Amino acid sequence: MVAANCSSCHGVHNILPSSDPRSTINRNNLEATCGKCHKGVTQKFTLTPVHLADGVHPHDIGSIATRWVRILYTILILGVIGGMFLHNLIIWRSKAVSRRHMQNPMMQRMSVNQRWQHLILLSSFIVLVITGFALKFPDSWFAEVLGMGEHVRSIVHRIAGVVLILAGFYHVFYISIAREGRRLIRDIAPRPKDLSDVVTAMLYYLGLGKTKPQFSRFTYGEKAEYWALVWGTALMGLTGIMMWAKVLVGDLLARWWVDVATAIHYYEAILATLAIIVWHFYQVFGDPDVYPMNWAWWDGKMPVEHYKHEHALDTESLKDAETGVQKGTGESNRSSE
Repeated sequence: MVAANCSSCHGVHNILPSSDPRSTINRNNLEATCGKCHKGVTQKFTLTPVHLADGVHPHDIGSIATRWVRILYTILILGVIGGMFLHNLIIWRSKAVSRRHMQNPMMQRMSVNQRWQHLILLSSFIVLVITGFALKFPDSWFAEVLGMGEHVRSIVHRIAGVVLILAGFYHVFYISIAREGRRLIRDIAPRPKDLSDVVTAMLYYLGLGKTKPQFSRFTYGEKAEYWALVWGTALMGLTGIMMWAKVLVGDLLARWWVDVATAIHYYEAILATLAIIVWHFYQVFGDPDVYPMNWAWWDGKMPVEHYKHEHALDTESLKDAETGVQKGTGESNRSSE
């Protein structure tokens, strides 16, 4: 099927105003014009306006009926789907909280400092993704739904970018100065064992191996995600600044440097967004072992038994957790991350 375009009705070289008797869209010629695609049309078929200028609302019965159908269905969709979402959210929250309370004893997986860093990173990243793609495709439905003018979107995007960069600098300070930060960077450093763990894990979960890999404080997946985040944040920050100061960069280096930075920024944004959805969201929401959610990002806690299952080689944290349980606290007071 071939869709109609402007020239289908208005012509190509003989485009004339509708008031001109020679125009293809003159009222007396509409039957012939519409009949090229819609065989057997009559004058009644041509009476309804095809397209209108913004803000123009015709008062013929067909246009009024169509307008009310759109309004009523918009209200219906928002009400019904919104009600379904609210209904399921209430039930999900209640069941998730009940399940969480059953998971005892608990141990600390993330400290308050780390949870705040994660929350700031998460918030700024989401804002950057939403505003960034809306800026890249200003005429898309996505940008239209988001609202705001393009100028406002660019300001919000840059503010979120500055927040992300500052969070990155703070994290460098944190892993250099804080004791738990230094332990974090020591435990999450890549090791040769990580490569063999990948192979062992795939063989085990494919049913081709009998040995389940054992991990220390961080699995190979968590390590890969952390270092990809470090690389991606640095790259997005650098290219974002180059795009922001494109005149200065173009004068100091060359204009093509800005073009390269723009391409890197765009494709790195796609890569990072898809990685978060496919990889990180699986770890937090999709993994059957943590369903409906890994709550560590929220309250920093993790069931001791689950930690033993996932991080059996982290004897230091497990020892602290067991000590806390024996003292009757129900959880370790020491952060394992």
